[in-house]
Amino acid sequence: MKKMRIMRLLVMLSILVIILSACSGNNANGDEKSSEKGGDVYTFKVSHVTQESHVWHQTALKFGEELEKLSDGRMKLEIYPASQLGLEKDMAQQLETGSLDFGFLTNAYMSTRQDSLNAWFMPFTFKNLEEAVKMRESEAAKQMLEDLNSQGLVGLDFIFAGNRHILMKNGHVSSPQDLKGKKIRIIGSPAIQEFLEKVGAGPTAMPLSEVYTSLQTGVIDGIDIDLDALVTEKYYENAENLTLTNHITFPSVIVMSQKTYDKLTTEDQEIVKKALKAAADWGVQQAIQRENKNLEELKKHGVKVKELTDTSAFDSIAKEVKDKYAEKSPVIKKFLEEAKQ
Repeated sequence: MKKMRIMRLLVMLSILVIILSACSGNNANGDEKSSEKGGDVYTFKVSHVTQESHVWHQTALKFGEELEKLSDGRMKLEIYPASQLGLEKDMAQQLETGSLDFGFLTNAYMSTRQDSLNAWFMPFTFKNLEEAVKMRESEAAKQMLEDLNSQGLVGLDFIFAGNRHILMKNGHVSSPQDLKGKKIRIIGSPAIQEFLEKVGAGPTAMPLSEVYTSLQTGVIDGIDIDLDALVTEKYYENAENLTLTNHITFPSVIVMSQKTYDKLTTEDQEIVKKALKAAADWGVQQAIQRENKNLEELKKHGVKVKELTDTSAFDSIAKEVKDKYAEKSPVIKKFLEEAKQ
C-alpha cells in the first residue's frame, strides 16, 4: 500500500510539472509557450482605422506573413481594422499599457501628440507620392520615430495612403479664392487646419464615419482626402469635382508598445524590426502603384479630375506655414532642408 501511495504521488507530481511548464509563459497576450524550434511563441495584436481594402490593412497582412516566416511560425498577428478597438486615442492608451502590441496610427492624430510629425503636413512640399516616400529614410524622419520613446512607444516606420487632394461638390481649385468660405472636412491636425484657415476655407474636423452623409446633405462643401480613401469610402457618390493638388502627403506612423518590445529577446526584437521593414517597403510601393489605379477607377465613376499644375497662388501662404513650424521645431526645419535636396 505504501508503495502504491508513493507511485500515485509521483504521478501527480509529474502531471503538476507538465501543467506548470505549459502555463509558465508571459507573451504579449499572456499565453506564451516554448516552441520546439526554439524561442517563445507570440500572438501580437495590431489595430488601425481603415477598411480591409485599404493599403494600410494590406500592409498589416504582409507584416503578419513576414513575422510568421522569419520566426518559423512562432509569431502571429491578429489584425483589428476599421477602429474595432476604439478611436486612435484609445489605441494609443492601449499601446502605452501593453494591451495592444502594434498600431498603424495616422500621422494626423500622432502630430497632436508630437509636434515634429507636422513636418509631413508642410504644404506643397512634395509634387507626388514618390517624393514623399523618399523622405521616409531621411535623418529627420528617423528622429521623429526615435522621439516617440518618451511616450512609451517604439517608432518603427512610416507608410503612406497617398498624397492629399481636394474633392468638392461644386467647382475645382486653382487658387485660394476657390476655397474661400468653403467648409472643408479635414482629419484633426494643427498644421492642416492652419493651412486651410490661411487660404480662407473653413476646416471642419470630423470622423470618417460622418463624412459621407455630411457631403450628401451639404453640411460640408468638400474634403481633404487621399485617393485610396476616396475610392474605398465612395465619397465620389456625393461630390464629383476632384482637384489633384498634392498639397500634403498622408503617412501612417507604425508604432509598437514599449512594454511589448521590452518583453522580447534581442533576437526577437530584430525579427519584428526586419518583418516590419519588409512589410513597409512593400506597402509604400503598393501605395505608389495604387495612386494611378485609383485615379483611373475614379474617372470610370464619372469623377471630373483636374490637376493643379501651377501652385504659385499658394506660395506665400505655404511659406508662412513652413517658416512658423520650422521655427518651432528643429526636426521640421531639418526635414524641409532634406526635402529640398
